[in-house]
Amino acid sequence: MVIRILITACVVLLAIGSVGSWAAPAAAIATVPVAEVSSGGQPLFHFSGQRPTNLGVKDGKLAACPASPNCVSSQAEAADAEHAIAPLTYRATPGEAIATLKGIIQGMERTEIIDESDTYLYAEFTSALMGFVDDVEFYAEPGTGIVHVRSASRLGQSDLGVNRTRIEAIRAKWAD
Repeated sequence: MVIRILITACVVLLAIGSVGSWAAPAAAIATVPVAEVSSGGQPLFHFSGQRPTNLGVKDGKLAACPASPNCVSSQAEAADAEHAIAPLTYRATPGEAIATLKGIIQGMERTEIIDESDTYLYAEFTSALMGFVDDVEFYAEPGTGIVHVRSASRLGQSDLGVNRTRIEAIRAKWAD
């Protein structure tokens, strides 16, 4: 289903302005589609920001969350309730865990896998309307059975809980 954003009012005002009255020609009072958004398609706007340069695993750690509340990480201190989230657990090899996560993510809308290895997966998630991009990382720590997670918005201050909700949705699919 395609949602069309129409600017009929602008066309009417332009038509009125060109003839000086409400007697604008019917042909001038047309609806003009200016943008389209389709389910699973491209967002109406694209507020992506710059891809962070501090992502990846360094000394067994994913990047720390910024002070803003639009990030969750399983490596945040437990006392940091705003950012802390439980990691995923696995019984297979790290490579199998990452492959399973990749399948889950590819089944979600507006996602793109950016980087992957046997122990690491990085994906970008784009919001439907505004095109905000969130960076989501997974690190299957060898020998521990733990997959650390980090999900952070690139722009803005608050994400209204989107990053936490996303990780919990992935956790639910992981458990299936």
